[in-house]
Amino acid sequence: MSVKSRKDSPEQAEFRAYCAKWLEENRPPKPDFRMPQSALEVMDDAQRVYLQNWQKQCYDAGLVGCDYPAEYGGGGKKDLQRIANEEMKRAKTPFLIQAIGLGMVAPTILTHGTEEQKKRYIPKVLSGEEIWCQGFSEPGAGSDLANVQSVAEKKGDKWIINGHKVWTTLGHVAQFMILLARHDKSDKYKGLTYFLIPIEGHPGVSVRPLIKMTGETGFNEVLFEDAEIPDSMRLDEVGKGWDVAMTTLLHERGAGGLVPPGAGGAGMGSETVGRSAWELVGLAKECKRGGRPASEDPILRDKIVESIINETAIRQNARRMRVPALNDHPMRLNMQLKLLTTEHPQRVGEIGLEIQGQRSTLYIGDENAPADGRWPLAYMNTYGSTIAGGTSEVQRNILGERVLGMPKSK
Repeated sequence: MSVKSRKDSPEQAEFRAYCAKWLEENRPPKPDFRMPQSALEVMDDAQRVYLQNWQKQCYDAGLVGCDYPAEYGGGGKKDLQRIANEEMKRAKTPFLIQAIGLGMVAPTILTHGTEEQKKRYIPKVLSGEEIWCQGFSEPGAGSDLANVQSVAEKKGDKWIINGHKVWTTLGHVAQFMILLARHDKSDKYKGLTYFLIPIEGHPGVSVRPLIKMTGETGFNEVLFEDAEIPDSMRLDEVGKGWDVAMTTLLHERGAGGLVPPGAGGAGMGSETVGRSAWELVGLAKECKRGGRPASEDPILRDKIVESIINETAIRQNARRMRVPALNDHPMRLNMQLKLLTTEHPQRVGEIGLEIQGQRSTLYIGDENAPADGRWPLAYMNTYGSTIAGGTSEVQRNILGERVLGMPKSK
């Protein structure tokens, strides 16, 4: 049942009650197959279809895209998406599969797209009908994004794309990609142009899943060999690719000002374990250490309490973002939150494995594994989040240099 926030306006309170009631009445049935722990781990068509259908239901009910303009498929409201996210999180419903599309693609097109592009692409991003992936990272251009070497050559009213992208989340189930490519090798930054490109079944595009140590295939490499796209799929002007990419990264790091549907852990789903410090309490009661419940170990108790305190602080820090007077720098709280919310689950996972002791080596499907082995799976999967959107080291550099004004490290 929804709990009205003291800060809710009458419109928000009414919408919160609506969201809570709708989610209670429309919770999807639990599937007969194992669900991924996040959008980064979607592996097959069964998972994709189930999650796409759920996002479409939420969109049709008005819980996705609330703050987007109505002419682009949104709800035309203001500051309601946060309410929907909070209620999805409270209801523990499945996550929204369109992580890249909702968090990066839609806001980037909204900022830089033509009217035709906004009306064509944004509605189907919000509904989940078309899944998107991100074509930024390359084998030789990870943290140094400006070093992108994939080539875009203009021929008449078409572009010919050649290159190699890697660590492409959802690439194996996506229909489209946001692509950063180089049209001019003489200028590192102004030589980049940004494109929207179809990849599913598109001539000259090959997607190869990368198998992670978890056995899952959430990441991919994508190869382009003379892939043609019309100039109408270029986003913004030729040579403005770096500026458009910065808009994408700003939203990916949570500093874009538009709350993405499903953000803040909304809809993590009942299959997920190891994301919240509070789950450590139950795990410690179930697991034995020296013949006694691990919850009686004073060192583990301290670690659990410290983790819960940190989680509470992160949640309160997120609330500060909604108070303009407390946002002394436009990037500080958002980038700080990105850093903390990706590293915290990793620490929770470490403690969870320590609580399990030797049984933490037991994996999914082992009948002796605590929680069916999903704790070690969750821990290993946290590393994707601390790399995506800029590694934790990159985030700390940005916070130090651009927010605190510290000199660049050598």
